[in-house]
Amino acid sequence: MADPSTYRPSPGTIPEAPGVYKFRDAGGRVVYVGKAKSLRSRLNSYFADLAGLHDRTRQMVTTAASVEWTIVSTEVEALQLEYNWIKEFDPRFNVRYRDDKSYPVLAVTLHERFPRLYVYRGPRRKGVRYFGPYAHAWAIRETLDLLLRVFPARTCSAGVFKRHNQMGRPCLLGYIDKCSAPCVGRVSADEHRDIVDDFCDFLAGRTDAMVRRVEKEMLAASEELEFERAARLRDDLGALRRALEKQAVVLGDGTDADVVAFAQDELEASVQVFHVRGGRVRGQRGWVVDKVEEVDVVGLVDQFVTQFYGEQVEGAESTGVVAMAVPREVLVPELPADAEVLERWLTDLRGSKVQIRVPQRGDKRALMETVARNAVEQFQLHKLKRAGDLTARSAALQELQELLGLDTAPLRIECTDISHVQGTDVVASLVVFEDGLARKSEYRRFAIREAADEGDVASIAEVVRRRFQAYLKETANDVPGQVPGIDPETGKPRRFSYAPNLLVVDGAGPQAQAASDVLAELGITDVAVVGLAKRLEEVWVPGEVDPVILPRASEALYLLQRVRDEAHRFAIAYHRQKRSKRMTTSELDEVPGLGQTRKAALLKHFGSLKKLREASIDEISGVPGVGRRTAEAVHASLTTGSGAASTEGESS
Repeated sequence: MADPSTYRPSPGTIPEAPGVYKFRDAGGRVVYVGKAKSLRSRLNSYFADLAGLHDRTRQMVTTAASVEWTIVSTEVEALQLEYNWIKEFDPRFNVRYRDDKSYPVLAVTLHERFPRLYVYRGPRRKGVRYFGPYAHAWAIRETLDLLLRVFPARTCSAGVFKRHNQMGRPCLLGYIDKCSAPCVGRVSADEHRDIVDDFCDFLAGRTDAMVRRVEKEMLAASEELEFERAARLRDDLGALRRALEKQAVVLGDGTDADVVAFAQDELEASVQVFHVRGGRVRGQRGWVVDKVEEVDVVGLVDQFVTQFYGEQVEGAESTGVVAMAVPREVLVPELPADAEVLERWLTDLRGSKVQIRVPQRGDKRALMETVARNAVEQFQLHKLKRAGDLTARSAALQELQELLGLDTAPLRIECTDISHVQGTDVVASLVVFEDGLARKSEYRRFAIREAADEGDVASIAEVVRRRFQAYLKETANDVPGQVPGIDPETGKPRRFSYAPNLLVVDGAGPQAQAASDVLAELGITDVAVVGLAKRLEEVWVPGEVDPVILPRASEALYLLQRVRDEAHRFAIAYHRQKRSKRMTTSELDEVPGLGQTRKAALLKHFGSLKKLREASIDEISGVPGVGRRTAEAVHASLTTGSGAASTEGESS
């Protein structure tokens, strides 16, 4: 591992001009490429204290052995040069937004004499026009099947086409009028290309003109008493409209935009893009990428626009449809710092004006929220994918044992997290994972008592103490000769009868040390304790000065993140429930003599405080268990305004 100070340039030698820089390893290979408005300011940030760098950045600067830079005249030149170098050198630490080959597209082989339509996955090829990508291959085949009756273009492979040409008779699709059968000369090459061009125009968004043309031909055939032709055109019109229904109208006619959204944590980011052409969602795609540096949404937008549209244009230049690759609008959650520079660059690529905007209201804002939900969902699925794989879980447990120096693999892991709002309604969660899977029946939650006003460290200590005191109490009741941890009367496991192999606390060194001190105080020595800090996903071992840095792509880190995130979710859910209950019943707390049972009965009967406030004394006294005097007290308390004031005070 290289020491960055050994190759750090002298501060005075780095220019303040805009430019592009390359980090190279000891073998001379480029490991990272970046751009900057000020090279001096940007490069100096890489040579700060290593402990303050993002995990991935720290790994990059310690892998590199030298850095070099190139000065450019404008920021647009820097954008272009950065993209070209990333494409040329393919640096291992740069994010590449390549097309995900798992997404199918509809390909049209325009370079062939008789173009072919087919479903395709893989890298872009010269002379082929692509539509999509689509979420599922069956969605393409359904749409294609509908459109073939209107645009009967060839869909067969070269071998099938050649065989039927030699046989002199078409395939089944030719007999059922879903292919114009150019293989046997039913249409000429020019006529077949016209069919394919109409098909491409329809998928490119020029749908209204196509529908109007077919409708006009249908009416003309009907007036000329060509009823068979009119019936066929009617069916064609229905097929076109059904194909349009499969692509929901989301924006106004003529809208040409890509809608981009992100979901992220400290180490990775999920990106989702919806492609809207002619006001309709024509395709979507998504990625989950490593974060090279600690960047916010603004930085992610900057990276994505540069990488994605550079790749898109290169794939489109061979087919002459660059305008389809770069839309008129790019809708993003936040504007990048150099939005104007990116707009000029995209405008040069497209050949006409391109805008980068943040939608504020209306249909575009609603679609942005939909794309954002897709990004979050994709990120969660990515996180869960490894957790559900048996091989990955086994590898994670083995890695944890090796990296943390445990005697055995941590088959049972427990994690605790604290949740509160400015010290109020302090609660804690305890989640359990066995063999790398969540065991939700073992989850427990705690309302913090003594340490509620003393901070998270004291709260962690209280939770650990209460959990393991219960464990010691229950194990003390085990009867020799019987299965440990099982209640002999019910035959079911006791609530805290099993100790974990590994206890994870959400936090850094102080939280982990507090949990370890409590276990030592209770005389429990066979439970390992670690803290998982959110900022850089550092693993803190009690008594150690420096944290353990797990490999960012390791199964062990994924498992710890999953355990920590589940504890966080469970704690927040309990906190919201407790806070909501307190807020709901606070007005009724002021009613003298009204206990929890009758409070619950009133709220259940009326459904809400609002309806209870509107009820008469007779209606309130009609609730079982609520007498006339109590009803009068409730009515007086809710209508005088004192209850409302009390609630407002508690909310603040």
